[in-house]
Amino acid sequence: MLVRTLLALTALGGLCVAYGVLLERRWYRLDRRTLAILPAEAPRPISVLHLSDLHVVTRGRSLGRFLASLPQPDVVVVTGDFLGEPEAVDAAVTAVRPVRGRLASWFVLGSNDLYAPRASNPLRYLIPPSKRRRRRARRGRPAELVARLAAEGWTDLDNVRTTTELDGLPVEVAGLHDAHIDRADLTVLPRRAPERFGVAVMHSPDAAPEAAACGYDLVFAGHTHGGQVRLPVVGALVTNSSLPPRLASGLIRIGGAWLSLSPGLGTSKYAPFRFLCRPTAIWLELRPAAPADAQASATTRSNTRT
Repeated sequence: MLVRTLLALTALGGLCVAYGVLLERRWYRLDRRTLAILPAEAPRPISVLHLSDLHVVTRGRSLGRFLASLPQPDVVVVTGDFLGEPEAVDAAVTAVRPVRGRLASWFVLGSNDLYAPRASNPLRYLIPPSKRRRRRARRGRPAELVARLAAEGWTDLDNVRTTTELDGLPVEVAGLHDAHIDRADLTVLPRRAPERFGVAVMHSPDAAPEAAACGYDLVFAGHTHGGQVRLPVVGALVTNSSLPPRLASGLIRIGGAWLSLSPGLGTSKYAPFRFLCRPTAIWLELRPAAPADAQASATTRSNTRT
């Protein structure tokens, strides 16, 4: 009886691994949400496509087909980790070309854009990031990636604060480099134009509380992969960040701000596996808040599977 049970569990585990490798990691979805967060006097709603952790490799084609199938947003935000390997710069730029925003295309980089990935023991992610031993990594091609994206109209927000207008809506935007590898310059966060709608963009969500404390209305982050592996009832096992596993992804209220935390679209090429955590692009329809919603914006959610 014990032998049969062990064989059954082994077979079940094998099926789960096969499902995660062969099916779920390429089972892309578009998650549509509405957020009544813009100032009441905003001229019109604004659509935002939030992408993260694409981890593009030179031989991958399915992600590019999915992105090409998406509608064009007013604004697209990519919160880092375009690359799954340094050689994939051309493939990554080509993949995101169809989703450039009508009004703006913003991005920050992640650690995988700066350094080549390397094989790692999955159990290492159970150790808090602050207690892990740093490892040497081969330098990637971030300068080439940034230059190629900029040539196609993308704006690099790494450790940058700026102001702009989106169809008549005054906006203050701040971007942070990857806090997970100590590249974030928090001195760019304090707001200089608090009367404008505030947007913060970052790879790791570790600095999201600071952005909320500085008065930004909407924060975009990625890096966590939504946990990448989730279990029934338990949920995500890790986030690889300072946030607890229960906050691995989704729309999260932090003080007066909303955090859009993406579960990402890719995986490391050394861990090509997702389980109960489908690769996801987030579509936010930002709408003017009614006067009664000034203190508590209402959100609605609908999922569109693609």
